[in-house]
Amino acid sequence: MRIGYPCVNESLDCTSSATFRLASYSDERVELAVAGNLLCLQRILEYNVAHGLRFFRISSGIVPFGSHPINTFPWQTRFAAEFRAIGDYVKAQHMRISFHPDQFVVLNSPSEDIVQRSVAELVYQGSMLDLMELDSTAKLQIHVGGLYGDRDLAISRFIATYRELPTEVQRRLVIENDDRLFSLRDCLRVHEAVGIPILFDNFHHECLNHGESMAEALRLAAGTWHPERDGVMMMDYSSQQLGERKGKHTSTLEEDLFREFLTHLHGLDVDIMLEIKDKEASACRAVSVLRELQLVAAEAATLS
Repeated sequence: MRIGYPCVNESLDCTSSATFRLASYSDERVELAVAGNLLCLQRILEYNVAHGLRFFRISSGIVPFGSHPINTFPWQTRFAAEFRAIGDYVKAQHMRISFHPDQFVVLNSPSEDIVQRSVAELVYQGSMLDLMELDSTAKLQIHVGGLYGDRDLAISRFIATYRELPTEVQRRLVIENDDRLFSLRDCLRVHEAVGIPILFDNFHHECLNHGESMAEALRLAAGTWHPERDGVMMMDYSSQQLGERKGKHTSTLEEDLFREFLTHLHGLDVDIMLEIKDKEASACRAVSVLRELQLVAAEAATLS
């Protein structure tokens, strides 16, 4: 079991997603930004290893305008060695890496233009994992998309688009149950059609479900992951921020709620991404809980 957090490390004085305005685009700006972003990414990964955090979601903004037609800079060849070195580090440290493309990635949109731009973004982000020479257990995480007034049609459009995706994207793509539109049950329909794994979000399931217990939901989602091709199930974890609107993520880890959640695993191995606002601070506390319960990997415990 591995614990992680997404994109930003608030303990370090750097960012892995430095960018600039589209109107200011130049190849030189791209080269400078990517160089700095990759240096910061390496620092983040080293910090994570030192603190027993073996799961990390990389920022989508490593390459400014990475999927935009304006970006003609050959960053894949210019930074091939740097990406490979990061991948070597990830593999040597037994880490797991993912991306979560932004909300504009909607594969079931009725707009062909939006779909094509979404596919381009997935190709871009997947290509970074390919450059790192990471296997298909490194994933691209998306939602089913929009409802557009017809659930069945929306699901059918996602399935049709998925079947046309490049193989290198298909093998990395996972879908997440959300808190308003597409439940775990809906995601299972997609999985049954095309075999895509379901990245389980416990908080979203609490917000939108069909009566499945947490333990049952975890078991159903885990059953969609092929152990060799996909690895153990990845999931997002959070809880409700008290006094805020339903669905608002908590600012910091509520350890009692986290401990209670862990009782639903019943021996299930999962990699847990904390969707919690204080990032690595909560992740380090979660690792302490896992160590206390003897649920964390031995190498993570010895380095934290």
